Amino acid sequence: MPAVNSTPLQQALVDIFSDAPLVTLEQNVDRALIAITQQLHCGGVFVLSSDFSGKGIRPRNLYVKAGAGMASNKDWPLARMPFFRRQIRTPKLLNFPDINELPADARQEKQFLREQRVKSLLVLPPLVFGETRIAVGAVNYEQPRQWDDSFISELQHAQALIGAAMELTRIARALLQSERRYQELFNQLPLACGVLDASDRLTMLNHVARMNMPLTEEHSIYELVSEEKHEVLRDTIQIVREGRLSQAWCELPIVARQNTRHWLKLNFSRMQDSDNLVIMAEDVSEQHRLADELSFHANYDTLTGLPNRLHFEAMLEKLLSRDEQVPVCIAFLDLDQFQVINNISDHIAGDKLLCQIAMRLKQLVRKGDIVARLGGDEFGILMHYCNPESAKTIAKRICQQVESHEFEWEGRQHRITASMGLAMLAQDAQDIYSVMTQADVACRLAKNEGRNGWQFYNASDQRMNRLFSEMLASVDIVGALAENQFELYFQTIAPLLQDESGLHLEILLRLPRENGEMLSPALFLPAAEQYNLASKVDHWVVDNLLNWATANPDIWQQLALVSVNLSATSLQDQEFMTWLELRLMSEPQLVDRLCFEITETAAVSQIELATALIDLLKPLGCKLALDDFGSGFSSFAYLKELDVDFVKIDGQFVRQVCANAKDKAIVNAICQLSRDMHFQTIAEFVENQEISELLGAIGVDYVQGYAVSKPCPLHELENSLGQGDRNISA
Repeated sequence: MPAVNSTPLQQALVDIFSDAPLVTLEQNVDRALIAITQQLHCGGVFVLSSDFSGKGIRPRNLYVKAGAGMASNKDWPLARMPFFRRQIRTPKLLNFPDINELPADARQEKQFLREQRVKSLLVLPPLVFGETRIAVGAVNYEQPRQWDDSFISELQHAQALIGAAMELTRIARALLQSERRYQELFNQLPLACGVLDASDRLTMLNHVARMNMPLTEEHSIYELVSEEKHEVLRDTIQIVREGRLSQAWCELPIVARQNTRHWLKLNFSRMQDSDNLVIMAEDVSEQHRLADELSFHANYDTLTGLPNRLHFEAMLEKLLSRDEQVPVCIAFLDLDQFQVINNISDHIAGDKLLCQIAMRLKQLVRKGDIVARLGGDEFGILMHYCNPESAKTIAKRICQQVESHEFEWEGRQHRITASMGLAMLAQDAQDIYSVMTQADVACRLAKNEGRNGWQFYNASDQRMNRLFSEMLASVDIVGALAENQFELYFQTIAPLLQDESGLHLEILLRLPRENGEMLSPALFLPAAEQYNLASKVDHWVVDNLLNWATANPDIWQQLALVSVNLSATSLQDQEFMTWLELRLMSEPQLVDRLCFEITETAAVSQIELATALIDLLKPLGCKLALDDFGSGFSSFAYLKELDVDFVKIDGQFVRQVCANAKDKAIVNAICQLSRDMHFQTIAEFVENQEISELLGAIGVDYVQGYAVSKPCPLHELENSLGQGDRNISA
C-alpha cells in the first residue's frame, strides 16, 4: 500500500527499490532517475559521487530525456571542471535557474552547458550515508526554469532514498565479500584447523588438516591420543565449552599414520552462540630442537650474522655494571645514502652490500672489539680498552676503507661512504641509552657536516648540544602524542585601528614535563620537523582545537578569528593534507573562524604547496596568514602569487622599531603594501606601549606580544572573555 502522505514520485521510488535484493539495489538507480525526470517534468537528473580519500568527484548516474541534445552517457565532464568542483565540495545548494547567471570564473562550465543546450541547473548539497557520499542534481534544456521549493523538496527525498540504496548495496556486497574471504581464509590457513561439534567429532577440516591430521571428518577427537591422555584432553575441552575460558590449549603426544610419535599443540576456542569449538593443531615436535636456534635469532642478525641491537645493549649493560675502571668507546656507523642503492639496484643489492660492509668492519676493528648491526644500515662498534685517540684512529681507518670499497651490481658501480659517531662509555653514566644517544648525536653531526667522516661527542660543542636536545625532545614528542600530554594555549591579537566585537587570538602549543616545567616550543617544534613528527603534532593541534570548539560553542561564537600554525613539512604530507580537508569539512559551523599560519620561508620555498593550501582553505571559509614575514629570503613579488588575508611582520623588525629607522622603514613599506594589495598586518613581539603606539601611527592593523597579553591555557579563555576584550589603540 502507498505510504501515508507520500507523493506519487516517492511511492514510485519505493516500488522501484523495494523489489530488488540488497546486493543489486543500486542497479535500479537508473530507473529511479527516469521516474524522477518524468514525475518532476525536468530535462534530466544526475548523481555525483565522491569518497573521503580526497580523490575528487565523479559522475555516478545520468539520465536525460530523448532529444535533449545532452550527452546521455555517464562520462559527464562537468564534475571535473574547476568552478563546479570547488562549489560541490562546500555543502550548499547550487541553484541556477539560468546558466547565464553562472559567475565569470565558471566560464568552462558555462560553455559546456551551452553546448549541451542546458538552460537551468540545480545541484543539492552533498548527502552522506555511511561511506556513501552523493549529490543529486537536475537540468532543464527547453527554457530557463525557476527551481521552486516543492521541486527541491521532492528531489531531496529522492536523493535520500538513492543514497540509502547505494549504501545498502555497498554494505550487502561488503558482507558477501567478507563471508567469501572468511571461507577462503579458513581453507588457506597454514595451520590445521577444523570444527569440533557438540559430540566432540571433527567437522569442516581445512586443507592442511586433511593433509596432515591422522584423523578425517566425523572421527572423535579422542582417537588422536592414547586412552591415558583422554582426561587431559577432556578437561581442556570442557574449560572452553563451559565458558570458564574463551580459549585453552594442551600439548599431547599423537600417534601418526606412519606410526611415528610426535607432539601436537591443540588450541580450542568457542564459537559464538554455539556449542561447537574451533580447533587449531600445530606440530610442536621440534620445539626443543629449535630452542638454541631461537636463542640465536633473538641475539644475532639473520642477514649478517652480527650481534643485533638487543645483544649489543646487553653487552653495554654488562660493561657499565662492572666495578673495573676500563676505558671503553662505542661507535655508531651509518652508511650514507644507502636508500639510493635500494631504490636504484633493489633491496637484494642493498642486502648484499650490508653483508660486505659487515665483513669489512670485522676486519678493520681490533681483536676483541665487537661489531653489531643495530638495524637498517646502522652498525655499532664496541671497543674495549680504548681511549678517545685510539677510537678516532679506528674511525678514520674505517671511513677511508669504506670509501675505497668497490660495490658493483649488475654492471653499475656504487660509491660507498659512511658517517660515524663516537662516545666514551663513562662509568658514571646513568644508563647505556645516554651513551648511545651521544654516539647517535655525533653520527648525525657527521652527516650534517657533509658525510663521509666522523665526530667524537663533546658536551661543550653547541652543535651537539642542540642535536642532543632535539633528539631527547623527539622522544618527549612521541610520548606526548601517545599519552595526550600536549596542552593548548592562546595569546590575544589586539586591533590597533578599530574596535572589534570578537576576540582575535593565536593558538599555541605547550608540553609540560614531569617536574612541572614546560618544554620550550623553540626546542620541541624544530625537533618535530627534524624527526618527521610535525604533521602528527599539527594533526593533534587541529583535532583537539576543533574538539574544544565543539564542546564550547558559546565561547567559540564570541571569537572573531582563531589562528593556528602549520609546519612546512605538513604541507608536504599528502596524508595529513587529505585528513585536514576532511576534518574541516566535517565542522562547517566552526571553520569560518579559523586562520592558518604558514611561515614566509615555507610559502616561498614551496610556492605550489602553499597555493594548494590556499585552494583547500578558501572554499571552506578559512583564512590564511603569512608568518614571520621578512625573516627569510622573501620577495614582495611572491605576494602576487599568494592570496593571503594577513601578513605577520617578523619580530626582528618590531622589537627596535622605535629606535631603528631602518626597521621603521621596513614596517612602513609592508603596511603600504598591505593597503595596496588588500591584506591586513599583524606585528609580533610587541613588548611595550611605546612600540604599540608607533605601530598604530604607521598603520599596522593588529599587534601581538606581552604588551597585549601573555599566553594562557585555552581552558582559561572563558575568564578572559568575562573580563572583556583588551584592545590597544594608538
